[in-house]
Amino acid sequence: QVQLVESGGGLVQAGGSLRLSCATSGRTISNYAMGWFRQAAGKEREFVGRITWSGGRTYYADSVKGRFTVSRDNALNTVYLHMNSLKPEDTAVYYCASPRRPFTTPQVDDFVLWGQGTQVTVSS
Repeated sequence: QVQLVESGGGLVQAGGSLRLSCATSGRTISNYAMGWFRQAAGKEREFVGRITWSGGRTYYADSVKGRFTVSRDNALNTVYLHMNSLKPEDTAVYYCASPRRPFTTPQVDDFVLWGQGTQVTVSS
């Protein structure tokens, strides 16, 4: 059974930084694209960023481009979301996710395996 577990959330002041981690068990992530999503209170879940299974390319939502970076450490079976220059509007529960199939370039709807989420709160 595949499990994704996020950690690293917390309370930070605007302009600060956080690093979220997503540890995966039950599969080796090296063959899978990985993604990060977030859901603010009262809003729908939205795409934040993703990294290809090879690790060679990353993609981001316009709202976080230039501030957030997705990286992966296959040896640790972990994916990271590095968040800099945080803004109050970044406040949300952050989820990592993975598609079911390996060696694919998944669309947003293809991310079907989810972690439980970690809360990020940015104070002004």
